[in-house]
Amino acid sequence: MLTGLDSLLTAEFHAGEPGGAVLVMKGDSIVFMKCIGLADLVTREEITPATLFNLGSISKTFVANGILILEENGKLTVSDPLSKYFPEFISKEIADAVTITHLLSHTSGLPDNRPVSENPEFFITAKDYENFAPVMQAGKLNFSPGEKYEYSNPAFNGLALIIEKVSGVKWQQFIAGEIFSPAGMVTSTITDGPHPEEGVSHGYELADGKWVESDYGEFPTFPAAGNGGVWSSVTELALYEKAIRQNDFLGKALTDRSRSIYRPEAWTETRLPFIGYSWFIGEEEILEERNDFGVRFIYHTGDQGGFRAFYFAVPEKDILYVGLFNRPPEDLNRIIFTGLAQMKESNWFE
Repeated sequence: MLTGLDSLLTAEFHAGEPGGAVLVMKGDSIVFMKCIGLADLVTREEITPATLFNLGSISKTFVANGILILEENGKLTVSDPLSKYFPEFISKEIADAVTITHLLSHTSGLPDNRPVSENPEFFITAKDYENFAPVMQAGKLNFSPGEKYEYSNPAFNGLALIIEKVSGVKWQQFIAGEIFSPAGMVTSTITDGPHPEEGVSHGYELADGKWVESDYGEFPTFPAAGNGGVWSSVTELALYEKAIRQNDFLGKALTDRSRSIYRPEAWTETRLPFIGYSWFIGEEEILEERNDFGVRFIYHTGDQGGFRAFYFAVPEKDILYVGLFNRPPEDLNRIIFTGLAQMKESNWFE
């Protein structure tokens, strides 16, 4: 089953090098699993189905679900303006105009004005607040809220801070208690400064023919956890998807809203909206002109330091396809589409 995907992974990833893990779940059954390579080049620990990888931007889906849990509990509404939570904005007009919904859907217009290249030493250790603080100093927006899509990492640093302000606990603790625990994700964790330094894989990039570590301490903004700080395994991501489908931590109404396209009334782009609350829906850059599978994908990818990740769900067919890697694959899209094409050939999307 999925022999083409298996062959592709075997050809690219090798024992003794950084590698990855790929899982396919259909219904409640794991129908494909492949783990290749080393989680840590120093300890020589091999990658297994339980190896924790940094998820990169797939982390944003956990932050979004945390916000929605608070809404479901009556603690906030996604229509709240940022001025309710951040008096530090120098422009009250901006803080009043941008809402939580705009942050969740990458439609805020807030500029990513972090001076990372000018001050890399600072951003090597800068956490969520330090990454969101420059945004609050912005004197103007890139566009009016809701007009366009512009991917924003600081938006999710801000959302993580809102979780802390409303819940009264560290947002990492909130997600662990409200999502990891009910989903059974007992080993998953979230970056909080330099944590975790042990018990997880390391990320690597190839430089001059050698694998060089690229994660905490080497890659600027890595400690900014709201946009990319969750660490999990392919098996625990399968538990995450099951918990989403079974409404174990969030009710059906808000789950469906988060996984449906948000269509702002102010939208001015020629392309149609394609994102929900952090989740990409159906077709975006990674699926451009190639979504001939006849199904609706709910997906996100991740890219941080040496880590790469993808998470493709087909809720209507009870399919989940995830891949976690601790070094950049030669062609991540090829891996994604090889698996999806084989699923189609096997009539899984019928």
